[in-house]
Amino acid sequence: MTKPIKRIAVCTGGGDAPGLNAVIQSVVIASDNLGWQCYGIRDGFNGIMFPERYPEGGVYRLTRDKVRGIGHLGGTILGTTNKGNPLHFPVNMPDGTVREIDRSDELLTYFATHEIDALVSIGGDGSLTIADALHQKGLRVVGVPKTIDNDLDKTLTTFGFDTAVGFATECLDRLHSTAESHQRVMVVEVMGRYAGWIALHAGIAGNAHAILIPEIGFDIDKVAAKIRERETNGHLYSIVMVAEGAQAKDGHRELVAPAEVGHAERLGGIGEHIAQALGKITGKDTRVVVLGHLLRGGSPTSFDRLAALRFGAAAVRGLDAGQSGVMVSLGVNGVDYVTLEEVAGHIRNVPMDCDTLQTGHDLGISFGD
Repeated sequence: MTKPIKRIAVCTGGGDAPGLNAVIQSVVIASDNLGWQCYGIRDGFNGIMFPERYPEGGVYRLTRDKVRGIGHLGGTILGTTNKGNPLHFPVNMPDGTVREIDRSDELLTYFATHEIDALVSIGGDGSLTIADALHQKGLRVVGVPKTIDNDLDKTLTTFGFDTAVGFATECLDRLHSTAESHQRVMVVEVMGRYAGWIALHAGIAGNAHAILIPEIGFDIDKVAAKIRERETNGHLYSIVMVAEGAQAKDGHRELVAPAEVGHAERLGGIGEHIAQALGKITGKDTRVVVLGHLLRGGSPTSFDRLAALRFGAAAVRGLDAGQSGVMVSLGVNGVDYVTLEEVAGHIRNVPMDCDTLQTGHDLGISFGD
C-alpha cells in the first residue's frame, strides 16, 4: 500500500525563467489545501545534499505567507543551478583527474531523512532526466516543464518562453529605428542552444530580415545576398536575428568552452562572427546586440504566469491522484500528464514543416539556406 503523502518538496533546477515563482506559489497553496506540508530545496538539489552551505537551512518550510505576492516576480526564491548533476556528479580524484559518479542513491537517503514523501521538480531536460531517475528508484515525482527555449517535448509550450519572445520582439522594435537612422546591419543574438524557437518567433514578430537557427545550416553569402537585395530596393538597413546555437552549413558552431566532465559545452560568439563576416562581404557598418540573460529576467507575462500557476496546481493534483514519474504538459485540450521517460533526453526542435517557419518564408525572410 502506498504511504499517504504528508510532506512534499519542490525544487528548481537549470537556468532561471520568468514564472518559476508562480509555480512555487501554486504548489505551496495547492498542497496546503490538502493538508500537506511543503518544503523548498535551495539551488536545485544542493540544499538537500550540502546543508552545510546553508546556515539558514538548505531545506526549509514553505508556507502561504512565504509565497504571498511572489507570482509576478522573475527568478526563483529557491535559487537554481545547472551544475552538480547528481547522476553525473564530478569528483576530483587523487591522481588529479575528474570523474563522474552517480549520487542518486545518496540523494534518496536525504529525502528519507527529511521525511519527504514526494517531489515536484521544476526544470528543463536535465532536471527532468534526474527526476525520472529518482522516480525509477522509488521516489514519487511529478515534473513541471521549464525552459525559455521551448525545446521540451510533449508539451505545446513551456512557461518563460512567451516572456522571452515578448522582450526580444520589443528589442527588435527599438533596433529598427536606430539601424535605419544609421543605415546599419544589426545582428541580434538570442538564446537557443539547440532549438531556434525564440529566434524564429521573435524574429518574425519583430520583422527581422534574416533569421538563423540551429535547425537550418546557414550560408553567409545567402544572408549577405538578402542584405544587398534590400539595398537594391532602397532599404539601406537590415536586422539579422541569430540563435546562439546557429551553425554554418558545414556544421561549425561558435563555442566559449567545450564540454568537460561535469559541465556541458558553452555556446557564444555567433553574433560577433556573423557581424564580422557580413561587414566584410557587404561593406556595411555592422553592429552586434547580445540579449543573452536579459531574456531570462523580468516579470512573466500574463500567459506565462497563468501557465505556471496551472502547472503547479496540476502537479499537486497529480500527486494526490497517485501519479508519479510524469510531467505536467500543456496540450490542445488543456493540462495533461505525460511520462517523464517520454520527455527525458528528447529535445523538441523547430520542424521544417511548421507553419511558423513557412510563414517566415512567405514573408521573404532569409534563413540562410
